[in-house]
Amino acid sequence: MYLADQTWPELGDYVASESLAVVPLGSTEQHGPHLPLATDHLIAESLARAATDRTGHLCTPTVNVGVSPHHRQFHGTMWVDAPQFRDYVESMTRNLAYHGVDRVVFVNAHGGNVQHLREVGRRLRDDGTMYAIEWMWDESIPDLVSELFDHPGPHGGPKETAMIMHIARDLVRDDRLEDARDGGTVDLTGDHLREYGARTYYDAIENAENGVFGDQTDATPDAGAELFEAATDQLVRLLEWLDAQPIDDLLAPAHVDPQPGERR
Repeated sequence: MYLADQTWPELGDYVASESLAVVPLGSTEQHGPHLPLATDHLIAESLARAATDRTGHLCTPTVNVGVSPHHRQFHGTMWVDAPQFRDYVESMTRNLAYHGVDRVVFVNAHGGNVQHLREVGRRLRDDGTMYAIEWMWDESIPDLVSELFDHPGPHGGPKETAMIMHIARDLVRDDRLEDARDGGTVDLTGDHLREYGARTYYDAIENAENGVFGDQTDATPDAGAELFEAATDQLVRLLEWLDAQPIDDLLAPAHVDPQPGERR
């Protein structure tokens, strides 16, 4: 159920019996010469809508701009600073709590958002407002990603390319796949741009001249369909699990005895 398509009485019927919502989040940032800047938020929204269509749960509008300053050197990249992103997402999610939602899944498709969504989830849980967790599609199906691609790449690689081939085929520039591979970094090793254990880089351009990683020529629409269905299955299972949990089991445990301020 997509929130923005409903009327307020219809949403009243929903929260009278349900208390779970899905919030898709991505970014608007460079994804090399072959993929649109919309890549991350297209993936997040498509997965969120597919999973909630199957479960009947509520899906909110997508947060399209995320924490992406590490891609700022490339034309068109948009970002918000981390504190403002956290505050915005927290405020929006508290709106849902006001309407009766007590558990949320952040369906996230941008790595730069992860730690900040975790922080928002902690804030909401620690003050007893709700239970909110971050879910990243490719982390839910690592074995399949490894099976399909020798060089999946952490950004703009064949896994994201295949997903967009499945979701929005006309937005993939097929004639630039080799350029993406040859102008980027195929293998990003663990010690890449590290000195004596310190990570010495901040921005994507320092690791790949065109901003992307992996071998994009391995991507196919069929692989994208397989990734999409597998990730959707995982998200559906997560929603069903979360919906079944008693809220008291999800919120922060109490302080060990004796309780703070309790007289012995």
